[in-house]
Amino acid sequence: MEPRVGNKFRLGRKIGSGSFGEIYLGTNVQSNEEVAIKLENVKTKHPQLLYESKLYKLLQGGTGIPNVKWFGVEGDYNVLVIDLLGPSLEDLFNFCSRKLSLKTVLMLADQMINRVEFVHTKSFLHRDLKPDNFLMGLGRRANQVYIIDFGLAKKYRDSSTHQHIPYRENKNLTGTARYASMNTHLGIEQSRRDDLESLGFVLMYFLRGSLPWQGLKAGNKKQKYDKISEKKVSTSIEALCRGYPAEFASYFHYCRSLRFEDGPDYSYLKRIFRELFIREGFQFDYVFDWTILKYQQSQLANPPSRALGGSGLSSGMPRAVANNVDRQATGGEEGKHTGNLAHSRSTNAGIKQKGPTNDLGMGKMLSSSSFFRLGGSSRQASSRGDAGRGPDLSFTRPTDVSPEMLHKMSSTAAQKSSSPHIPSSDHKRNSSTSKTNIKNFDSTLKGIEGLSLSN
Repeated sequence: MEPRVGNKFRLGRKIGSGSFGEIYLGTNVQSNEEVAIKLENVKTKHPQLLYESKLYKLLQGGTGIPNVKWFGVEGDYNVLVIDLLGPSLEDLFNFCSRKLSLKTVLMLADQMINRVEFVHTKSFLHRDLKPDNFLMGLGRRANQVYIIDFGLAKKYRDSSTHQHIPYRENKNLTGTARYASMNTHLGIEQSRRDDLESLGFVLMYFLRGSLPWQGLKAGNKKQKYDKISEKKVSTSIEALCRGYPAEFASYFHYCRSLRFEDGPDYSYLKRIFRELFIREGFQFDYVFDWTILKYQQSQLANPPSRALGGSGLSSGMPRAVANNVDRQATGGEEGKHTGNLAHSRSTNAGIKQKGPTNDLGMGKMLSSSSFFRLGGSSRQASSRGDAGRGPDLSFTRPTDVSPEMLHKMSSTAAQKSSSPHIPSSDHKRNSSTSKTNIKNFDSTLKGIEGLSLSN
């Protein structure tokens, strides 16, 4: 007899694992909906699944928060059934040859700031913001950014009185050193300003391809943290952001101007990036770098029946992408895209395996295994704050885009990342096994296949 969870979910194959336990693909036997099922042994030394389930439930209703389907105990396991999600931004970053365009970064930044703001309105800090903890949705939500993994989250104020936690020093580093704020390295208690600074490092990582304090050698973890801290402190904001729009330096200067208990002006931060977006002439069409790259790969696998005309991509561009940039915003929830990525829920929640990066085999990879990515735990009090409601973006999609613009989008992506391979420095680490540093590369591609280009 096939294993069941809560008499409602069929347990499928294992799709991931972590310090918390294991993740399985599951299916709702009544609706046939695919879900992610997280298992944790009840005898584990530091159980967190019950805590995580409570926090996700507290956050329910917020835009970009996964839904909890069921939590309970089955035999020797605590079980959490939760939404299946798409690839993480780290995996998509790798898929796009470890660099994202300014347009893609700005479209992501708008949603990511909103996610952080929502967490803060619930009186919690995330404290581990990194590309792995932001995921794209699937199907109708394929353009929506989700925030996950609240295992290190901390309540920074009383939910009723809004009394802020006290300022402290000599704290151990909590989070991921690469993206930790400067104050976190200095041992200062984290507050809202630190989440935002970490997010700034994530954005610069996407733009630059790496951060100056990556790749430092050290004998142990403490020495490495110290080296990262020294490099981070000695790298000025101007040096970090050199060659990129001034708005990114302005973002960091603002974050570092905040006092410990200050409430950030999230609207200001979104506004400076939105104004930059408009000034650059971009269109908020949800055509990310990976959307274009996937289109190019699909063209290699299935060339159009007629050659592209001189006017650009008008004859070869898939209807969904063309429709996507031709439609007006409907005022719906952010990322609820009607023209570009409409497909059924079919893939994704989070594994740590590695696979081949042969571009020629990409078509086969896309038709095989699934990529799953799902988060850890969370620590928030919830309800429906302004940050989690309504449309996330104020942009209106243009009513029409010229074939030349579509051609420019595709050709720019082609110049930047004609093949989704990992740069040599990263590839060299794994050359003995011919594997990339993408977490399950072929599965990632399958996850991107979930970002369907057909209507």
